[in-house]
Amino acid sequence: MNSERIMQPMDIEKKSFEIIESHISDIFIPDDRKDIVKRVIHTTADFDYVENLKFSDDSISSALKALKEGATIVTDTNMAYSGINKTALAKIGGKAVCFMSDSDVAEEAKKREITRAAVSMEKACSVSGNLIFAIGNAPTALLELDSLIKEGKVVPSLIIGVPVGFVNVCESKEIIMESGVPYIVAKGRKGGSNVAAAICNALIYKLYR
Repeated sequence: MNSERIMQPMDIEKKSFEIIESHISDIFIPDDRKDIVKRVIHTTADFDYVENLKFSDDSISSALKALKEGATIVTDTNMAYSGINKTALAKIGGKAVCFMSDSDVAEEAKKREITRAAVSMEKACSVSGNLIFAIGNAPTALLELDSLIKEGKVVPSLIIGVPVGFVNVCESKEIIMESGVPYIVAKGRKGGSNVAAAICNALIYKLYR
């Protein structure tokens, strides 16, 4: 194999971000959001996120304040949980959790005939401190969060609303954008657990690097 084609992982990432930058250099993206957009594009190879990714005005400042104070990131999938750089997160004083596989969540969901994602959001209300919700799969998690917010049971520092799919996906994202809480949302049907994790990591790296 040609040695010029062998690149170290960090070099590959650096080159990838250079390519991304070359494609979006003429598009205005606020400086505090651009690294997040670029990391999502790097994760998905999808430039639609330049337009699809929407931020509330207070999203970045609220998230960074929460992370500085030792926030807990709550995910709706173990895939998103696995994708978060928990070493970097721990070094800035935070942690990540996912309750989806907990036996009590499964039992409660079965008993009430609702999704585990909804029940896991209820369980997250018992976690003390600042909460950042990273939802990449389940629209029902976003809908439940909206209900919990309205009931005064939780005040998220940030909701990352990027579930992917067709049923209630677009609607749930719109509801979060109207909830009055800080948000980063991927409008439309696109998203996924990898996108949720990418956004979390981009926020973490603002403080870790």
